[in-house]
Amino acid sequence: MKATTALFLILSLVLSVSCSDGNSKPSYLFKPATKEGIAAKAGDVEITNAELMDGIESEVFEFESKAFEVKMNKLKSTLIDKLVEKDPRKKGLTVDEFVTKYIASTINISEKEIDAFIKDQNIPQEHINPQIREKIKNYLTMERKKEAVEKWLGEQTKKNPIEVYIAKPRRPTFPVEAGNAAFAGDKDAKVVIVEFSDFQCPFCAKGADLLKKIKSKYGNKVKVAFKNFPLPFHNHAQGAAVAGLCANEQGSEKFWKMHDEMFAKQDSLDAEGLKKIAKSVGLKMESFEACVKDQKFLAQVNAEMEEGRKIGVKSTPTFYVNGQLITGAQEVEVFAEIIDEELAK
Repeated sequence: MKATTALFLILSLVLSVSCSDGNSKPSYLFKPATKEGIAAKAGDVEITNAELMDGIESEVFEFESKAFEVKMNKLKSTLIDKLVEKDPRKKGLTVDEFVTKYIASTINISEKEIDAFIKDQNIPQEHINPQIREKIKNYLTMERKKEAVEKWLGEQTKKNPIEVYIAKPRRPTFPVEAGNAAFAGDKDAKVVIVEFSDFQCPFCAKGADLLKKIKSKYGNKVKVAFKNFPLPFHNHAQGAAVAGLCANEQGSEKFWKMHDEMFAKQDSLDAEGLKKIAKSVGLKMESFEACVKDQKFLAQVNAEMEEGRKIGVKSTPTFYVNGQLITGAQEVEVFAEIIDEELAK
């Protein structure tokens, strides 16, 4: 009896504490802002929109972009449905049946195409069987159907472009300048891309290839500036950053040659490896070695890292196209959209 009473008292105390904690949660009242630029207010304490967004700009943009993509995909599928419904050939067919019969009727995936896919994807031969080949064929068929529908939709809307009234999310923009960074292109170019990168980062090597394509496409219309952001867990990244700036001291052309070779030989960025790379790109070795030994540009590397932290660099590579943030080595088209808009201004 005493044990039961004690248990009852303990349970009562636990429930009492739980109820007390539940009642102490903050109270939120969602309403229009009392003045412009305010995100929240508690008594006389105010939080501005700028304070709210500080440090989370890229994350918010990514979520908004995903929501925008979902809306655009739904918009496209709804538009296709409505255009198919208007076609006199539909006559009771489902949209998928209409697509198969009239839009994608010529699609026929060959055995050679299946073999090419297996090779491109490096699928081990021991995993290949008739069922896998059939799945690959179905996948390729679906991809070709998507391409055919995209082409058909383009033809349907050629004379009447699709007017979209959904607001596109705006990329966060930061005050970033090339400063004294190594650069390529016209120094007074209308568009400036500032990249924060790490010579030992494999994704940054892809970023280097991406910048080559951009430089090839736009030439001197775009200025590309390289800033160092060596990550602490890459043991040779800081040394490579200093070496890159020592190469830049001997000329911009030398820097970009060193830049390309360091990304191509990321497994050889120790002291001896850097010397070999420097020699292979034609640097004056006595000056280069003295520069590296004295850590002449370490302060600049640290300053570039600090600048990157202040403007939201969290990973490498990170790019700013006229201040507009792009994280990661994305497709050239992502950059081209912003570059073309900026050049047209």
